[in-house]
Order: sequence, then C-alpha cells, then structure tokens
Amino acid sequence: MSGSGGAISPARQALKASGGGVLAVAVVLAVVWSAGLLDRPHARAAASADGLPHTSVEAAPGKCGRGWTRPRTGTQVFELHNGSDRPSEVYLKDPRTGAVYGEVEGLGPGTTRALRADLGAGSYAFACFPDDAAPVTGPTVRVHGGKGGHGGPAAVPVSQHDLIPPTLKYQHWVGGRMDPLVEDTRKLRSAVESGDLAAARKAWLPAHLDYERMGAAYGTFGDADGAVNGTTAGLPGGVHDKDFTGFHRLEQGLWHDEPAASLRPVADRLLKDVRTLRKDWSEARMDPLDLGLRAHEIMENTVQFELTGRTDYGSGSNLATARANLDGTRGALTRLRPLLTSRYPRLPRLDRQLDRTEGVLDRQRHEGRWTPLDALGRTQREKVNAEVGRLVESLADIAALCDTRRTS
Repeated sequence: MSGSGGAISPARQALKASGGGVLAVAVVLAVVWSAGLLDRPHARAAASADGLPHTSVEAAPGKCGRGWTRPRTGTQVFELHNGSDRPSEVYLKDPRTGAVYGEVEGLGPGTTRALRADLGAGSYAFACFPDDAAPVTGPTVRVHGGKGGHGGPAAVPVSQHDLIPPTLKYQHWVGGRMDPLVEDTRKLRSAVESGDLAAARKAWLPAHLDYERMGAAYGTFGDADGAVNGTTAGLPGGVHDKDFTGFHRLEQGLWHDEPAASLRPVADRLLKDVRTLRKDWSEARMDPLDLGLRAHEIMENTVQFELTGRTDYGSGSNLATARANLDGTRGALTRLRPLLTSRYPRLPRLDRQLDRTEGVLDRQRHEGRWTPLDALGRTQREKVNAEVGRLVESLADIAALCDTRRTS
C-alpha cells in the first residue's frame, strides 16, 4: 500500500454505486447490481433493454414489497419505487434467516432504481429501512422451483458488534509487529550512520517490508503513514521537497548515490517516526468498519502503486512489496475468518487464489534477490498482473460482506 498515504480508496463507494467493472464483478450481495442505475428519468427505459423480466415493487414504508405478485426463479430485475417523502434502504432478504440477496441504498423520495437478483426456489421478502423511522418488512413471497436453479448467493448481514472482536485481534497482531519494525529500522539507521551505504541498502528492504505488512492499519496510523512511507505525490519539489521523508526518501538517496552525510538526518527522523508510531499504537483505536474494506484495499493499492512501479525510487523492490502486502491481506483475513466461514461459501476458493498469487510472486525471488518490474518478461508480467487482478476482484466480496447493514 505504499503511496496511499493512509487515504481510503474509492472501493466502498464503487461497491455500493458501481454498475459493474473490474473490481466489483463478484460482489456477493449483488451490491453492484442493486445500485447500478442512478436516480435519473431514463433509468426505467435503460433497464428494460436488458432482456430480463422486470417487476415494479413499492419501497415506501406503508407499501414495502407490494407489487411482487408473479414470483419466478432466475435472474430478474425489480424496479423499486420510493413513493414516500424520505430516503430509504431496501434489501431483498430471506425472511427466516435475514440473509440478504441484494440491496439498494439511498433510494430517494419519488425515485425508482433497479435491483437485479438471481433467485432460486425459496422464500423472499423486501425490507425497507427509511431514514429516521422504523423498518418495515413486506409480505413473504414464495418462489417455486423451475429453470432458475439454486439462485444467487446471499449472506447474513454483519453488524459493527460482529466486527469488534476481529478488529481487536488485528490491532494486537499489528502491535506485535512494531518491535521488529523498530529494530530493523534501527539497523538501517546504524548502517547509514556508519557511512556503510552498501549495508544500508541491504538493511532497507527488511525494514520497509515490516511496515508494508501492516496495510490494514494505515488509516489508523493517520499522518504517521505519510511521514514513514509517503511518496512524492502532491509534493511540488518532488524528490527534493523538504516534506519528502521516510522509507522512500531514504530509498531515493541510497540508490542515487547521495552521500551518507545528507542521509543521516533522513534515517534519524525515520527511526524517530517509527518509534513514535509504536508508542502511539498502544492508544490507537481502529475503526471496526475498516477491517474488511482494508483487506480488499491492500491488494487494490498493490495493483495501483506497486505493479505500476509508481513507488519505485531506485531499489526495484516493488514485487517484494507486493508480496509483503499479500502477507498483510492474510493478516486481516485471518482475523475475519470466523465471520466469513458461515457467510462466504467461496472462502476455500479465495484461499486457493491467495496461495496461487503467493506462488507467482515468490517465483520472482532468486537467491534472496527480487526481480525488478522492468526485468520481468512479458509472460511473467502478464501472469503477475492476472493473478493479482483476480485476487483483487475476489477480495471485493470481503469488503461488501463486511460493510455493515441495518437490521432494525
């Protein structure tokens, strides 16, 4: 996640408001389908051109779910109309278990939006959650078996309370990595201090990867992330800007023949900043809502920053960073696993994808040295990009599943 500066990517907005796209293809709760049509006059006309059966359904609190009188299996579109005077969230759910098949968020007064769903035989109901008002669940509709098969996936919503235990465990995991980070950074500073820049270049990568493995915590680090791992993005002076600090500033100097005298203050500040980070982390409180989103963002940012070489200041270590980011993703998923096991049937497939991506990246390490991006052959580059890209798509499911939804 190098170069992110701790900023949250557009992933959450994309998962809720996108009509599709690379990162939202496989979202479990059909978020991308449900929010694919904007509140616009031609939304209904656009939806009718898809060749699917359409059903108009009321989403106002007093009429929630009315209009669905001809249930059928298979992929179909529900045109949800909010005839009330307040915005509403609308879920299509299993009334017995509460598992959600699709949703529309922010359905404005007087507007109509489409929810696309693949239904198998079973019982369904629409639940309407108007702003500042009690939720209403519409009539249960029984869909009988047919050509539609088993239908699409569904998952029981995750609450903020559900996310607190895994978030606390993740915070503890990050805390356990702070001492190695400080110690490896101290070794790096000592090499710079002694003037042995060859030793400093060797010490730089282990310390940097210590930090990169903590990806899901970057938002909680706040400004410290920019100080420790910031890039030149947005700095008018580029690599010469006084605000360019941290690992990448040191990388720039070590691989561009700066003298030790000019790098000592950079190394001193870096060690001071990571020590401060360790001290402050004991008092930090990570937002439980971030953990699932970050599990996706870590690899999303890997594609954006590492696999493009945008964060390479001379070391050629982007693939090593990508591999550390994968470790960071596993760190988040391990703590989320108790929630995912019962909600995400594709979890074994995700585990296999993680293993495949790990193998593809590890094959670019030879005798302790990582292949620079510009030294990859075309076939190697395509393989790395493809595996990481597929993993990012699957991790979008995790972000969607861990996005809390109203239940009352």
